Amino acid sequence: MEKHFRTTELSNPAFESNNLRFITVKSKHLKGRGDICVFVPPLQNLTAIPLVILLHGVYGSAWSWSQQGGVHIAAWELMKKGAIEPMVIAMPSDGLWGDGSGYVPHSERDFEQWIVEDVPEAVRQNISAVNDQSPLCIAGLSMGGFGALRLGLKYANTFRGISAHSSITHLNQMALFVEEELNNCTQTNIQEDSILGILDNRSGKLPKIRFDCGTEDPLLEHNRMLHQALEKRNIPHVYQEFIGGHDWLYWQKHVVDTLHFFDSNP
Repeated sequence: MEKHFRTTELSNPAFESNNLRFITVKSKHLKGRGDICVFVPPLQNLTAIPLVILLHGVYGSAWSWSQQGGVHIAAWELMKKGAIEPMVIAMPSDGLWGDGSGYVPHSERDFEQWIVEDVPEAVRQNISAVNDQSPLCIAGLSMGGFGALRLGLKYANTFRGISAHSSITHLNQMALFVEEELNNCTQTNIQEDSILGILDNRSGKLPKIRFDCGTEDPLLEHNRMLHQALEKRNIPHVYQEFIGGHDWLYWQKHVVDTLHFFDSNP
């Protein structure tokens, strides 16, 4: 059997803390190495438990959700209380291109397949609680919300659930945040540049969908328009608005909604 990764590095448990593990693999899609931070609940005899892929926004990396959002602490507290069932949370880098890769294919590197193919495989190979039978969900914030919605809908047969916070809904909104020219990540098929384009280009059963946005967020109107478009298409989903802006105070609080949503929609 051919190895999926030429090289794999896994953190040493003797030096890990707060139930976080770190994986670095050499990815053919990245044409180099990619990092993944993984929260693994400290429980015995876990097998085939859900895997949540949690995507960061622009400027961030594999450490963002844990070291800025504390998601691993929130998740473990919920599990200890019995509020949610155990799940593994994988927090990959986006490939570290420019201010943000958009989680889409570029001319030389495929940041889409890095997330969809490489990240789940790296976790399955290194974390015993996850295997081929583990339900797979995807979530993220801002650019990562775009990635979660876009990839979750495009690969609907792969993901059971999608959740997004403060999401970009079209690649052209990346211009609000990055300095790179958007033609680096714009897709040949323009439908691939937007959430609705992806949605209108596919048929069949979709994953469970939720997304939210802060009332002071510059992306609020884009999220409202996406919500209205989904309603018009009679696509079941949960959309919520909360007080807050485009910042970690908002995401740290509302990532808990994502964890509950995935727990109730295994």
